[in-house]
Amino acid sequence: LAAASITSSRLSALGAMADPGQAAADAALKQAEQARNSARDRMMADIGEGATCANDADDASSKTILVRGCDPIMAERAGEMLPPLLGNVNIEAATQDDRFFELLESKKYDAVFFAPGACRWSAARQPIPGGNAETAGWSLDDYRVKVQQLQPSTKVVETCEEKEIVPLLRQALGLR
Repeated sequence: LAAASITSSRLSALGAMADPGQAAADAALKQAEQARNSARDRMMADIGEGATCANDADDASSKTILVRGCDPIMAERAGEMLPPLLGNVNIEAATQDDRFFELLESKKYDAVFFAPGACRWSAARQPIPGGNAETAGWSLDDYRVKVQQLQPSTKVVETCEEKEIVPLLRQALGLR
């Protein structure tokens, strides 16, 4: 096994020497992925910074939030982190509009949350990633109108700041 890993290392090194352009491209891609993960780690830390200690009396386990984000990895990570901070609320997330509207039309939600990334894209007057032919060029104003048409009594929550997520969602859920 040790010989195999040495051989593999030598082959990788020989491959890099044979095609230095590919080695440089691979290194740049690795560095970009590390930067993305570092940015995601900072965003997760910011979410935690805005969190307050959950009260044992806080129970939102019968409630559900629909999240529209644009980064599937952040959606997954936040989907694991947020429920305990929000009275064990149920969270459903979509990073593509086709799925978002499918979920929005499928049942009643207690809140619809537009994640900070989506809000920042909209604030920059750029299309929110994950759009479709119907939503091409939409801003958050357009999404908000559509949500209110489909679910008039549902609270809409949006923020560009990760540290505001927990306090705003706790308020929308009626938690202290």
